[in-house]
Amino acid sequence: MAITYTWSIGRMYTMPTPQPEFVVNVTWTLTGTDGTNTASIGGDSTFSQEGDTFTPYADLTEAQVLGWVQDQLGENGIANYQANVDGQINSMINPPVTPTAEPLPW
Repeated sequence: MAITYTWSIGRMYTMPTPQPEFVVNVTWTLTGTDGTNTASIGGDSTFSQEGDTFTPYADLTEAQVLGWVQDQLGENGIANYQANVDGQINSMINPPVTPTAEPLPW
């Protein structure tokens, strides 16, 4: 079962410093689908200014901001979120068996 993942940005929060409309927080969603079943998980990332680069808010692209998020998560973080989505989809395909409370036999 091949799962296709899609990242999206839900919101961005800004502060007026250290630059005007400096992005300090981003909410994001990772969605996975196997063609039949779809699952998602969301999160948020917080940023502070590092280095000398700054992109004005109006010039930001979703790909650029997703790059920030994924850089911050790192390979292990991305793998963990994908594993969560995989687990949700696997539970849809093979629902877990839950115990049933039975009346006492006496």
